[in-house]
Amino acid sequence: MTAPEIRQQFLDFFTSKGHHIVPSAPIVVKNDPTLLFTNAGMNQFKDYFLGNRAPAWKRVADTQKCLRVSGKHNDLEEVGIDTYHHTMFEMLGNWSFGDYFKKDAIAWSWELLTDIYKIPKDRLYVTVFEGDANENLPKDEEAYNFWKQHIAEDRILLGNKKDNFWEMGDTGPCGPCSEIHVDCRPDTERAQVDGAKLVNADDPQVIEIWNNVFMQFNRLKDKSLEPLPAQHVDTGMGFERLVRVMQGKSSNYDTDVFSGTIHSTEKLTGHLYGRTDSKQDVAFRVIADHIRAISFTIADGQLPSNTGAGYVIRRILRRAVRYYFSFLGQKKPLLHELVPVLAEQFATVFPELLQQADFVKKVIFEEENNFLRTLDSGIRRLEDIMKANAAKKTIDGPSAFELNDTYGFPFDLTQLIAGENGFSVDEEGFKVALKEQKDRSRAATELDMGDWTVLDDTPATKFIGYDLFGTETHVTKYRKIKAKGKEQYQLVLAQTPFYAESGGQVGDTGLLTFNGESVTVTDTKKENDLIVHFVDKLPTTITGTVIAVIDRDKRQHTALNHSATHLLHAALRQVLGTHVAQKGSLVNASYLRFDFSHFAKVTDEELAKIEDIVNEKIRANIPVMIRELPKEEAMKLGAMALFGEKYGDVVRVVVMDPAYSVELCGGTHITATGELGLFKFTSESAVAAGVRRIEAVTGNNALSFVNDELQQLKEVKATLKNPKELVKTIETLLSDKAALTKQLELIEKDILKQLSASLKEYIEPINGINFLGKIVDVRNADALKQLSANLKNVVDNHVLLLLANISGKASVSLMISDNLVAEKGLDAAKIIKEHVASLIKGGGGGQKSFASASGQEAGQLEQVISQVKAML
Repeated sequence: MTAPEIRQQFLDFFTSKGHHIVPSAPIVVKNDPTLLFTNAGMNQFKDYFLGNRAPAWKRVADTQKCLRVSGKHNDLEEVGIDTYHHTMFEMLGNWSFGDYFKKDAIAWSWELLTDIYKIPKDRLYVTVFEGDANENLPKDEEAYNFWKQHIAEDRILLGNKKDNFWEMGDTGPCGPCSEIHVDCRPDTERAQVDGAKLVNADDPQVIEIWNNVFMQFNRLKDKSLEPLPAQHVDTGMGFERLVRVMQGKSSNYDTDVFSGTIHSTEKLTGHLYGRTDSKQDVAFRVIADHIRAISFTIADGQLPSNTGAGYVIRRILRRAVRYYFSFLGQKKPLLHELVPVLAEQFATVFPELLQQADFVKKVIFEEENNFLRTLDSGIRRLEDIMKANAAKKTIDGPSAFELNDTYGFPFDLTQLIAGENGFSVDEEGFKVALKEQKDRSRAATELDMGDWTVLDDTPATKFIGYDLFGTETHVTKYRKIKAKGKEQYQLVLAQTPFYAESGGQVGDTGLLTFNGESVTVTDTKKENDLIVHFVDKLPTTITGTVIAVIDRDKRQHTALNHSATHLLHAALRQVLGTHVAQKGSLVNASYLRFDFSHFAKVTDEELAKIEDIVNEKIRANIPVMIRELPKEEAMKLGAMALFGEKYGDVVRVVVMDPAYSVELCGGTHITATGELGLFKFTSESAVAAGVRRIEAVTGNNALSFVNDELQQLKEVKATLKNPKELVKTIETLLSDKAALTKQLELIEKDILKQLSASLKEYIEPINGINFLGKIVDVRNADALKQLSANLKNVVDNHVLLLLANISGKASVSLMISDNLVAEKGLDAAKIIKEHVASLIKGGGGGQKSFASASGQEAGQLEQVISQVKAML
């Protein structure tokens, strides 16, 4: 069976058992502060388990895109080293929300594996939770007894809390689980060692294939457990491992899930997988795994960046580049060439990649190109470090960390290159520097959430804010949170007019009034499907009736900008092409920001045309029609869905002229386009490879922007004595300035030559060194450097310290001849940092042979000369 057939058979089997097949949620998580990525099939169903929302179906099944780059058995640096762990993987799952429980889950998993997939029963083992006295949790006798109906008791193994009690995190839904393991070893090996001894022992051929989690509890912040409102089943079967078993392979990478990518990599590199040394094989596996994680996350809306989820993707991409650079001899971009192969492979199950293949390919190409250039710079920096430490033959920890942090060099790459040159690397020092950075990062982003105090068990908040700006309601639950050292509270209301941040639109602010006492809502966000109101303090009495009122003015201005975003999106596609797709947006009361896929700068002519179209639609005063429809019906109308968003079966459709703009959108909008008044661009720029950003204003803000620009123009005209041809006058002024600047530079060059000649008489010998320490009168710091360069060629064994008072600020230049750097160990950068910067109350740096500094204390220049002279 092929991989697609195996996947389809799973879905067909659970359809026959009354399950509704749901699409995969995006791999990039939104509205969940505890996750960056979907890391388990249950993520999209979390609210069902917690009782925050009622499920549309009691039984569902799916295949879910997941990404794991940390945690048990999923360290990024280990992926590719073995043959069965991955960053991105598919999780096949079947789910019961308060319907069937252990008996049916166990029976169906056994039926599918043995009757449908025909996996030999004598190769299967199952594990059951043995209990935990510390948690007062008994052995899962129920699951044990159900398994006895299908499998011999000597194949039912007891597992501890680590292996057989599943938790999604430090808090949240959890419960005992029952894993199914497959022994893939040859019969000769199976005869020698009982497979039961190898279960959960990290044997590469005795692997877990399926986990049945029985959700019974909710883990609270104090680590105690409370029963969930209902019992649920959450199962997960690793698709890649299942295919490996079904196709009789000893490695996941030998299956048709990965073989197409590996074969394409062979053609691109000229190397063969499985016939070369182990490092090259690891590189093939790393590439085959990582290109999936990179491609699908970008397709779902997460661009590589230096922070958060974007940093994780950049790190995965750079690891793949490093492997093909180091072990496959590839010095030019490679990964982007694999995107079309993946897109075709997953066209029927995850079509979003095929729909955006060109865009994803472009983003990956630019990221690869940039990192390869950085690698080049990093290698030169590493060579400098080794040259400076030639005597010790050791690279210290801080230097190894600098290579990692600045140049993206993983520690093992530094070790590899260092080892080839006979150097060792201080691993402990590197770990210390890395830990310090992680601690700083964690302190800046740490979110500490207390447990909810539940006042009533209303399952979900009803949002009434499309029609109402205020309402009477009550608090259903609340909790304290701490982020970046600041304490706040989160409240959930039975019904609310407050719009929660979503789809780029900021959350509402406003007031909650409790029996005459008002509390300000500073923000409103979603946590999965929960609408959470942020307040800085709790009222004296939190029970009883609450009057909830939003800031109506802020909402109105935000709605203007949101509606303008729809008009803009349509105009961009009309002028630039239908490849344009939203890649991010921000809609607040002041302005709108819109990121979109496009591979070139938007020209002034194109911007003018887009702006004209939007303003034409505003003048037409088109009614904004909003309807709720079944998703299939909305798509037939031509509604545009955004990549990376998860839509329900019933969607909200915003129409501004059926022939112009029809989009799925949950945001708030105006009633007619004429309310916008005016639309005006304020900027256009690049965000990332293949992504442009436009910022614009509407209504009164647009009018203010235009008036400010006109006022500036008026002032410029007045300054230039109101010329008839303003542009021509400015061009003449600029031309004259350029000519005068050129003349001045020539004069300064001559002056510097004369000054250089006169400075030679101030050179004094100190311990065999020709030292010059002099305060000179120059216009800028570049002149100091030029003076040093002039003297460098005529003075041997030099230490040239030139200083200047430039507009009241100290400027210092220090040049040391190369032979003194090598023979006496002099270091200009070190001298500047340790002996100069603090004196002038400033900072500086540079190389060993030349460094510079600037600071506030120009009165300390003579002291700088004395200090450096004394040091020499």
